[in-house]
Amino acid sequence: MKILNLYAGIGGNRKLWGDEHEITAVEIDSDIAAEYSDDFPNDKVVVGDTHDYLLKHFQEFDFIWSSPPCPTHSRTNYFLKGKGVFHYPDMTLWQEIIFLRHFFKGKFCVENVISYYDPIIPPQLVGRHYVWTNFPVPDFALPKDTIGKMCGKNQKAHKKPIAERNAVNPELGKHILDWSQKEWHHTKTLI
Repeated sequence: MKILNLYAGIGGNRKLWGDEHEITAVEIDSDIAAEYSDDFPNDKVVVGDTHDYLLKHFQEFDFIWSSPPCPTHSRTNYFLKGKGVFHYPDMTLWQEIIFLRHFFKGKFCVENVISYYDPIIPPQLVGRHYVWTNFPVPDFALPKDTIGKMCGKNQKAHKKPIAERNAVNPELGKHILDWSQKEWHHTKTLI
């Protein structure tokens, strides 16, 4: 299966996917992309604008995983209002969900944090994540001591905390990929 792994980071979601797939990872930060590449040498790693790459290459893949930046959707953003700090929610998340839902013929998962506002498009709640997919994904509870513990082999000290904190737990990534490969008798988009 050809997989596109967008906003790849250090590859938390990808860690348990194995090596039987042809995986292209896109990450804008060259240092983080280099660490991903060290951990997954068989994957093709593209350093560049993930949102743009999706638009130009989506038809080349069977499965697309997207984890757009979450800080502007996070409850943390809401709490900063008391300090006079305000940010517009990054609409990239919603653009990608709508685009994939209407134009992509394969299976997809868009993953993000539980937002401080009511989602524009209703998600599935899987663990402590919102996911938008075109296949069902049952809930998946992770032990609290596994949250934020994913780390690449060669993490640089200055990047480790944020890269690790932003990584999707490998077991959750595998859970969602496994459910994407099941055969379903309906084609209704579940978003």
